[in-house]
Amino acid sequence: MKLLTGNDLVTGDVTWWAGGEWSRHVADAVDVGSEGEAIGAREEAALRVNGPVVIDATATPEGPRPAHIKDRIRAYGPTVRPDLAILPADRLAGSWVI
Repeated sequence: MKLLTGNDLVTGDVTWWAGGEWSRHVADAVDVGSEGEAIGAREEAALRVNGPVVIDATATPEGPRPAHIKDRIRAYGPTVRPDLAILPADRLAGSWVI
């Protein structure tokens, strides 16, 4: 599974391609397959996202799980301040980071 992620141009928040729009929640992300680079280039050219990149992920019953720890931290927020983290649909998702 491949996900497309980047940063919101206004807020700098991590954002995930949800199939027709961007979402702050990785649970909304969709598999972009081989189309990720093209979607990212189009969205960056349209000034809707900054620095889009395609990452590897695994489909789980709770939603997509980024494969690399860096991307899991981007998805769920800082590990040292859980109060600043984005609350995913799965309350146990924070245990995925480490």
